[in-house]
Amino acid sequence: MTLFWGELKRRNVVRVAIAYAVVSWLLLQLADVVLDNIEAPTWVFQATLLLLVIGFPVAIIFAWAFELTPEGLKKEKDINRSESITHVTGRKLDYLIIAALVLALGFFTFDKFVLGPSRDAELVQATTESRKSKIPDKSIAVLPFVNMSDDPGNEYFSDGIAEELLNVLIKVEGLRVVSRTSSFAFKGKDVSIPNIARELNVNYVLEGSVRKAGNKVRVTAQLIDVRTDSHLWSGTYDRELEDIFAIQDEISGQIVKALKVALGAGGQEPTAHAEKPTENLEAFELYLRGRYFWQRRGEDNIRHAIDLFEQATKLDPQFARAWSSLAAAHITLPTYSDALVAEQFSLAVFAAQKALILDDSLAEAYAVLGDVARHDRKWAEAKAHHLRAIVSEPKNSTAHLWYGEHLLSVGRVRDALEETLIAYQLDPLHPGTNAVLAQVYLFLDDNDNAIKFGVAAWDLGHLFGLIAQAEANLHLGNINRAMELAEQFDKQFGDPELSPGLKLFLEAKGDAAKRSLYLQALAENESALSPYNVLPGYAAFDRIDDVYRLVNLARDTFSGNNWDIFWQDDLAAFRQDPRFAELVTEQGLMNYWREHGWPDACQPAGDSLICK
Repeated sequence: MTLFWGELKRRNVVRVAIAYAVVSWLLLQLADVVLDNIEAPTWVFQATLLLLVIGFPVAIIFAWAFELTPEGLKKEKDINRSESITHVTGRKLDYLIIAALVLALGFFTFDKFVLGPSRDAELVQATTESRKSKIPDKSIAVLPFVNMSDDPGNEYFSDGIAEELLNVLIKVEGLRVVSRTSSFAFKGKDVSIPNIARELNVNYVLEGSVRKAGNKVRVTAQLIDVRTDSHLWSGTYDRELEDIFAIQDEISGQIVKALKVALGAGGQEPTAHAEKPTENLEAFELYLRGRYFWQRRGEDNIRHAIDLFEQATKLDPQFARAWSSLAAAHITLPTYSDALVAEQFSLAVFAAQKALILDDSLAEAYAVLGDVARHDRKWAEAKAHHLRAIVSEPKNSTAHLWYGEHLLSVGRVRDALEETLIAYQLDPLHPGTNAVLAQVYLFLDDNDNAIKFGVAAWDLGHLFGLIAQAEANLHLGNINRAMELAEQFDKQFGDPELSPGLKLFLEAKGDAAKRSLYLQALAENESALSPYNVLPGYAAFDRIDDVYRLVNLARDTFSGNNWDIFWQDDLAAFRQDPRFAELVTEQGLMNYWREHGWPDACQPAGDSLICK
């Protein structure tokens, strides 16, 4: 074997193999760029690859059987060993290999630091534009109806009627309906209809009022074409309270007729009908009250909503939407209180499953089950529930947002961007949607968009908006602005006793002298902080052993909802560590990726994986 290897080297077979591999790689990279720019068919690149693969054994055989001499190519067996010049040819091949490697390294550097960022920006822009192009031009916002009752406590009823109408219009094919959060964001504000329409990017606005007195109710509504500032339709309805579902049906029907021309002449006429979710009017009022308080968030409001939803389900155990809303209230309570996650999620699953037994088309219930499954690291089950939610209600912004968060947790960052952009188009003033977009753009190193959506998230009250702005400004070199934002965050949300704050973290990233101070403060307060808050701090400064130490301490209780932190740039060294493959295998992600697609930062390598 030693003699054979020596002969391979003497005949320059090894050098030819190395030279061929390096030159082939370089040619493929150039072909990929050139062919992409001239929009050549895919088969051209595939044919180039095939020819290079076929050529490799041919080159090896020629290197073994022939020798290049001053008189040309001759069979190796016909050449006297004393006259062989393979050593001269070998030096020439060495020079060729070195030159090719220099060119390859130069191309790799150029592609990563020059073409790469530009290509990523173009991809993000293309993704944004493609999602916008899929949103129908015909769009409407249902504003909160004004409570004209003598009792201010009837506010829940006027809000509920508007929300019910919004839910009916969502089912009209070809019509984009802005979600509740964005439509209701202007409630009580002195903002003109044209400005609201421009902010929400809609062509039509539905507004109205509700007067409720005893068993009597008056509902007025008007549909406005913002582009022409004209009223397409208006109506007033005086009914008994028992007829409230009939009123909703009449209003939605009139709206669809008024929009018929705008939605496109010919073909099947779009229809919309209000459903009668319960025969029990008292249960329906409790449900509307519950939605009113749940939408306002906060511990007291959510607990009150849970109580109201429970009363509604007791009055009518077949009231599917009350069960679904109860599930949503349970799953959100831990975010706003010290309620135990395990207990609330168990109650949420029970209520969601009950809702789906009664009505298997409720996107909200599927979304709840999906989020619980993600928390429990049941990745495939989470994806299935989220997709069912989207299929059930394609215009449900929450369904798209929560699926986007799931995709972010499993490392599919670009796919997460696509789903979250859909949610944004449906609900542009939702705080959480803007915050997730800011986070995704940070992960994609698109700092301008991270700042844009970070500003929007903060304006809407989401604290991550400040963090995203500070991080993005630091990446862009706007040090002073980054520190101003970090100071603002620490002042409003930091705990002086739980140092270090965001400002010290950012200072440590920009100033090596502050690094030891930050890491010392982090170590001193580690036990009082959540592992999810400590991990990025250690990872940012390559303290990988400390990161894995914390992961091992929390791995049994590590929520799938927190897995998004592992895909940020600062944790590249964490992902490249051999222990990462063991961790994701244990967490069930390797099996999930094999079936559902690999994350942006990792690719399979046999039974393991390679990450960047």
